[in-house]
Amino acid sequence: MSGCGDVKINMKKMTDEIDRRIDEISDEEINSFISALLRANRIYVAGAGRSGLIGRAFAMRLMHIGLESYVVGETVTPAMEPGDAVLVFSGSGETNSMVDIAESAKALGGVLCLITSHRDSSIGKLADYIVEIPSTPPKDQEWPNTFEVRQLTGGYKSLSHPLAAIGTLYETAAMVFSDAVIADIMDVRECGIEEVIGRLSNIQ
Repeated sequence: MSGCGDVKINMKKMTDEIDRRIDEISDEEINSFISALLRANRIYVAGAGRSGLIGRAFAMRLMHIGLESYVVGETVTPAMEPGDAVLVFSGSGETNSMVDIAESAKALGGVLCLITSHRDSSIGKLADYIVEIPSTPPKDQEWPNTFEVRQLTGGYKSLSHPLAAIGTLYETAAMVFSDAVIADIMDVRECGIEEVIGRLSNIQ
């Protein structure tokens, strides 16, 4: 049985990999992405599986700092209109349900933003703004487009690192990225912590 030392080694390997990818993210892509969010009337966030959980967390943080945000698929999410932005979290950029959402967003006149590891993906080709979290996927391997199949077969490999067999590094990096974006927007909007605290849920 492995000891806690292995966990710490794994953590260090993963943080090193994420740190390397941070340096490879385009400053121009980040700035354009944040500008698109700030210009949007409303922001709709979507993602499947664990990417969806990151998207939900990001939507909550957007609300905390005073932006009107919604999670696609929730019962209280209103109809999208031109001038709204849709943000998709998708490491592969190929998940069928997310491709459908991206196509719908564009058809409705929305601005499509994508956080991904594959800019040349189906969603990437539709997106107005992309932030690519670089990856090195396994070679000579075709992955099916259905999210559930890729999860079950181990084909959902956003990164080739052995510790990231189901996209872990993309998702972790995307979470760190999204929290960093919130901090930057807080600075731009001069949103203080008192304002954030005032928007925290008080009926839990």
